[in-house]
Order: sequence, then C-alpha cells, then structure tokens
Amino acid sequence: MPNQQEWFSTWFDSPYYHMLYSNRNYKEAEAFLSKLLDHLHPKPDARILDLACGKGRHAIYLNQQGYNVTGVDLAPQSIEAAKESENEKLHFEVHDMREAYKPGQFDFVLNLFTSFGYFASETENVVALKAIAESVKPGGKLVIDFLNAEKVVANLVPEETKTLEGVTFKITRHMEGKLIVKTIDFEAEGRAYHFQEKVWALTEEDFKEYFTMTDLRLHECFGNYNLEPYDPKTSDRLIFILKK
Repeated sequence: MPNQQEWFSTWFDSPYYHMLYSNRNYKEAEAFLSKLLDHLHPKPDARILDLACGKGRHAIYLNQQGYNVTGVDLAPQSIEAAKESENEKLHFEVHDMREAYKPGQFDFVLNLFTSFGYFASETENVVALKAIAESVKPGGKLVIDFLNAEKVVANLVPEETKTLEGVTFKITRHMEGKLIVKTIDFEAEGRAYHFQEKVWALTEEDFKEYFTMTDLRLHECFGNYNLEPYDPKTSDRLIFILKK
C-alpha cells in the first residue's frame, strides 16, 4: 500500500481535490470512451479493468454500455463513493497499481486521463507498468492515456488562481528536473492547506523504453480523444494501445 508521505495518497482522497477538478469535462470523457469502445470492439463478455478509477464515473459509463467492469484506485474515500454504484457486473476495490491485480483476468485494462507517472522514481513507473501488464490476458490490450508532456512543458502556466465554492486555490507550476510540479495552496474551514502534484514529463520515447521492459507490444499511438495521429508539438494527449 502507498506510503503516507506520497503526495497522491492524501491529495487524491481530499474533498478539495474533487472540488478543484469539479469542472472536468465528463461529456468529452464519455465521447472518448465511446470512440475507444468503437475502436477496440470488446466482445459482449469482455472484462475491463479501469485502473486509477477515482470515484468510478468512467467505470460506471463502461458498465452502462453492458460490460463487466472492475474499477480500482488507491484512494479509499473515492472507492467508498464508487461502491454505491456497484452491481453484479460492476465492482470497485482499493488497490495500488504498483502491485499486480488479478493477473491474466482482463481483456482490456484502461489507464485514463493521466493516471500514471506519479511515483518518486522512474524505476517505480516501470514497476507499476509491469504490474499493470500482468492484469492483461494474453491477447488482451492495455490503453494508456497520458498528457503530451512536450506540449505541456512548452506551454506551462506559471501561476493562476481559481475560486470554487468559496475556496480560492492559488496554483503555481514549475519543473523540477523531469517532473512537472503543481503547487496548490488555499484556506478552508479556518486552516491553511498546501498540496503538490508531481507527474513525470514522460515523452513518447520514454514510454517506448518502458514498454521494452514488459511483455506488451505497442500496437497504436494517438494524439487526442478523436484518435487522430500523435504529433509531439501539437497533440493534446499521448494515447497508447498495447497488446499482450
């Protein structure tokens, strides 16, 4: 299980994390999932793992399309909220992606919306990827949807302020070596809060090097949620489809 000093083990489980990101575009996310399903053509009995599922919104959508879906996340409160939507074909569980989850049980494993590269070292990123690969059935596929680090770093917004539900979030961004660091400071309920998000600025080449250390083969690479070709300068996303 995660070390409590790791930033994501507390921030992802904070109600203020969900407040700050409450404006995320879920219609866009569902459109992407719909396009992804059309592209992947899962069989009706396919088992799907939503890895780092948060409160389960995307797993719930996939289940509504008729699929057997399991969502896992390391944030206990998020999983507790997600469990309210469980049914015979939708389950949620607390899990750290650095450990293998039900090896060889899933036709598709989805790691969506930049839910990778949060760990303290690149070694841990590789450990996580190897563990993720274990969940994929032989012949199955893994989808990794990551930010396009080259474009993000080139267009980093150093400072901004957002006020949501009466809470003013002061946000700064900077690079620490190969890490994109976002610092979030705010006051709420009479106390000051300070959080940081850190994600590795992993490029296409970085990922390709990681993939050589697994039993996964790169099948396709896309640059946005319309599944158009990836361009390091202009693409919004870096989306990999890998086959086992």
